[in-house]
Amino acid sequence: MTEQWLPALGTTVRDTGRDRVGVVTGVERGYVWLRPLGGGRQWAVEPARVKALSTSEVLSAQLAEVNARSRQDLGAAPGCVPDPAPGPAPAPGDRPPA
Repeated sequence: MTEQWLPALGTTVRDTGRDRVGVVTGVERGYVWLRPLGGGRQWAVEPARVKALSTSEVLSAQLAEVNARSRQDLGAAPGCVPDPAPGPAPAPGDRPPA
């Protein structure tokens, strides 16, 4: 019997059975537990269905998640400060405060 590769906690991998990318949150009872990049419900994967991703694949998956979040108008990515809402437009002849 050959040893099976098991990813480290926090590693971003692909579940080849579901074609989903997730972050490893645990390895127990013969399964690798993954959570979606944008957060959400964990799921269990057989280790044979877990594929390590290259750096470019991880970046591509992260970018896809950010783009999906922006299309759904879920707000800024964690850690980002959104632009403040613009104030009212100045009336004609108004001068900025001194």
